[in-house]
Amino acid sequence: MRLSPVASPEKVIAVAFCEALESLYRPLLYIDSGLPLTEKALIKRIRQQARMGRARHILAGIGDDCAVLQLPPRHEALITTDFSLEGIHFRRDWHPPEVVGHRCLTRGLSDIAAMGGEPIAAFLSLALPRKFRQSWVDRFLRGLLQLGNDFGVTLAGGDMAESRDGILADIVVLGSVPKSKAILRSGARPGDHIYVSGQLGGSAATIEQLLHSPKKKRHPKALSHHFYPIPRIKLGRILREKRFASAMIDLSDGLSTDLAHICEESGVGAEIRSEAIPRATMGKPPREVELRFVLHGGGDYELLFTVPRTRRIPEKISGVPITLIGEITKPKRVILIDKNGVGRDLLPEGWEHFRV
Repeated sequence: MRLSPVASPEKVIAVAFCEALESLYRPLLYIDSGLPLTEKALIKRIRQQARMGRARHILAGIGDDCAVLQLPPRHEALITTDFSLEGIHFRRDWHPPEVVGHRCLTRGLSDIAAMGGEPIAAFLSLALPRKFRQSWVDRFLRGLLQLGNDFGVTLAGGDMAESRDGILADIVVLGSVPKSKAILRSGARPGDHIYVSGQLGGSAATIEQLLHSPKKKRHPKALSHHFYPIPRIKLGRILREKRFASAMIDLSDGLSTDLAHICEESGVGAEIRSEAIPRATMGKPPREVELRFVLHGGGDYELLFTVPRTRRIPEKISGVPITLIGEITKPKRVILIDKNGVGRDLLPEGWEHFRV
């Protein structure tokens, strides 16, 4: 789930291009942005904090020009990168620094989960305004490194620079998967069943609340589906190991959009039942969120996957509820069937950058 853009498309593209190059080619952390700490002191602090994580595959990390990593034998590398941009993915008046750090790393870990992989290391490129509180940076890193520690992921490098237009954080996550075993979006076949993990719509519904009542105090732990989403690493690995999933994607941009990605890459269509989709609940007493949040809201970071009709799948895997919501079809249309059995085209109306 993203918030409304605050910069022109041209500016966002330029920043994204530069940050992507820096994160891939310059893993040494440095800073030249007027933070309270000097470059050397900041690198030392981050290096000490990054050692909290396990480093079984990190031969050399922060402190050299490049990180030196070792992949497990007979494995292939998984590499993903995701931006977290102030005003688009988060707002400082809504999201505490720890939440921003947690969600930043979640974006990359969720991509690794969607491939059935195991995360190994993360690289962070962080651009900050010149006049900025060191405490915000410390708390941001605390949230990011705590989640990394939970999943055995070490911060192995990155980059820091000065920003003239808010906070920009680019996370690169390296993972691995056994050779030729990555679960792709292109493996769905007609007749496959469509499943989702967890519940959907909670993150988008929370954003709606924040937009309409921005000054109302929120408790992030009570709204964990938005503030502290859990990347489904273990679930993705089990789906690969048990050979359940034929295709998979993480639900970051909304069910309608992400299902369309699978259908497009696999050359198929789909039928899903609105009443079958598991909805998040909110409030007291708990009430299910609206269908529009479930279909088009992003930021849930659950897994959407297809399973051959002949395979039986448990209702829970590793404690996570698994729900059958539809079926892959041969006609290349995505149809939503309502509670009365009436079908209509489900257009991809989730998040898309630069949409007019």
